[in-house]
Amino acid sequence: MSNKNKKNNLNTMMEIDIAAMRRIYSRADLDESKALPDPFEMFHLWFNEAVSSKIDEPNAMTLATADADGAPSARIVLLKGVSQGGFVFYTNYGSRKGTEISKNPKAALLFFWKELERQIRITGNLTKVSRDESKEYFNSRPFESKIGALISSQSEIVNSRTELEEKFTATIKMYEGNEVPLPDFWGGYRLYPDSFEFWQGRPSRLHDRISYTKTDSGIWAISRLAP
Repeated sequence: MSNKNKKNNLNTMMEIDIAAMRRIYSRADLDESKALPDPFEMFHLWFNEAVSSKIDEPNAMTLATADADGAPSARIVLLKGVSQGGFVFYTNYGSRKGTEISKNPKAALLFFWKELERQIRITGNLTKVSRDESKEYFNSRPFESKIGALISSQSEIVNSRTELEEKFTATIKMYEGNEVPLPDFWGGYRLYPDSFEFWQGRPSRLHDRISYTKTDSGIWAISRLAP
């Protein structure tokens, strides 16, 4: 791209008044009387409503982690289960997120469903799921997805897309008609929450925010937060 075209693209971006971009939220409300005593039940209620609303990939969530020095990073991953008191997703243990989790298990999840004007924030600690649990999920994946997980040194530098695709094709031929083994470097994590926040957009920026905080006795304390 020429310098002139780059300048024109920059000028086009600058013509957009980002500060003026806003939306009026008025779809629903959320008060304490609608907050279920158990945040997991509340999550299931909202998640089921998101699924029923035909939202694209309602299980997509932002996972935020931090390294040993506290430097944060975030990415979208897919929720693959809510069980044993935690939220489960799968990844390469050698990826950036895996490396960060091994040094700092504290993390946060964020679900954002703009069609419902809702978000859910969850914080807690991550632990690896059992090898058997990871294997059960891995075996349920499509053949090509298994191959993709097997050949990927996630987050490491690769020379080219061509090199990656050639490795993928060769590995498909190697395992065609055979079981793809679960890699040692791949598996699941479960986040055990210590807090939830349910956010419902409201007009005039007076959004509803209901938080759940786990007490020392294991009871969830419910509070309203200022928007």
